[in-house]
Amino acid sequence: MERLKGKTVFLLDMDGTIYLGDELIDGSQKFLEAIKQKGKKYIFLTNNSSKSKETYVDKLNNLGIQASEEEVFTSGEATTMYLKKQKEGAKVYLLGTKALEEEFQREGFILEKERHKKVDYVVLGFDTTLTYEKLWTACEYISEGVEYIATHPDFNCPLPNDKFMPDAGAMAAFIEASTGKTPKVIGKPNKEVVESIASKYNLKKEDMVIVGDRLYTDIKTGENARIASVLVYSGETKEEDYRNSETRADYVFNSVKDMIDLL
Repeated sequence: MERLKGKTVFLLDMDGTIYLGDELIDGSQKFLEAIKQKGKKYIFLTNNSSKSKETYVDKLNNLGIQASEEEVFTSGEATTMYLKKQKEGAKVYLLGTKALEEEFQREGFILEKERHKKVDYVVLGFDTTLTYEKLWTACEYISEGVEYIATHPDFNCPLPNDKFMPDAGAMAAFIEASTGKTPKVIGKPNKEVVESIASKYNLKKEDMVIVGDRLYTDIKTGENARIASVLVYSGETKEEDYRNSETRADYVFNSVKDMIDLL
């Protein structure tokens, strides 16, 4: 546990780790307060590229957690950072919500909305405004060899009462069935999302620990990016799931509440 005590930057999943739906998980507020009291830092890290940072800040504030946009990092932001390193001002065919479109435009990308244009990238986000026309156009560009990027790989987005809605991974499956192509994924569980955070905030990976409730995104990120990881049983993953998984966390707790005295 001494290794955990030495970590100064906590990359925190939100739903299933800090809150469930519209309710805080017991002890999560005290956990966040303890991080700040120790002079350490946390960054809320989400794969959901359909919403703006402002939306997450509002939700956290409404739950009683004081957060700023600087403390929220999305897979959409990681994707813009990655693409800017490849080509500034690139032309992008984007499958995304208005919030994601605005983020790409703020970062200087040119968004093409029609087929038969010259585009540099097709980018797939969690597009809750998805239409058949968008999918058709994306498939056409991808089949012609345009480089294909996805913000994250999640098949489903969890909702309260054990419900869900299809996420970017399900949309990518449609595109793969049509074109035979799979995207380069930037968000969790890939190392690029951690590298983007390290670059933006001027952090060292050895100071970071990722905390989350999903093995195939949160904990797998720790493995892929070579940072410490903490699995909590307050969300999706249960003890039986972990026993049957080959993915291993550095630490396992029932919830972040159990971490407070170990910070």
